[in-house]
Amino acid sequence: MWAPDIYEGSPTPVTTFLSIAPKISIFANISRVSIYGSYGATLQQIFCFCSIASMILGALASMAQTKVKRPLAHSSIGHVGYIRTGFSCGTIEGIQSLLIGIFIYALMTIDAFAIVLALRQTRVKYIADLGALAKTNPISAITFSITMFSYVGIPPLAGFYRKFYLFFAALGCGAYFLAPVGVVTSVIGCWAAGRLPRVSQFGGPKAVLHAPDT
Repeated sequence: MWAPDIYEGSPTPVTTFLSIAPKISIFANISRVSIYGSYGATLQQIFCFCSIASMILGALASMAQTKVKRPLAHSSIGHVGYIRTGFSCGTIEGIQSLLIGIFIYALMTIDAFAIVLALRQTRVKYIADLGALAKTNPISAITFSITMFSYVGIPPLAGFYRKFYLFFAALGCGAYFLAPVGVVTSVIGCWAAGRLPRVSQFGGPKAVLHAPDT
């Protein structure tokens, strides 16, 4: 619940660190338990429930956001659910898909927040402020659009293969309910996170970019 406020109020480099480093640390330590030991069926069910809850919360909560950073915060919550799918499997294939997923997630997050950092210099704070981006800075608009499309898993971008490996591992271990929930929340996320590239390319209300202070 605190993630959107922290993402919005913190400097963008700090936000980038908070969105990547803790997840890598936590998943790395749990992966060691998965590889060198066993956490049992009960903990596996807990991982499955938390994965579903994170995916649903991240997808639904991001739909009502109006600022640029807040959808990224809720998307981060959803991505934790997708990555946790690898733990829910309890198999080596699940851990392998998890490692691939978190590597691609880290690259996408660095790219997304690097663009947000550049946009903050022109006082872009709300999603509607992205409306003039395609005209004033088409390279940033195209890069931002590609990054967000990868974020939500549009093929043939890296984010699609990330989710494909995770859902395929879930189906392989018999978690037949987990994969459909991930697909449905991914579709919802396409609309929610897809607002950012849509507004940046085709415009929207209050499409004004302010010049930075000199």
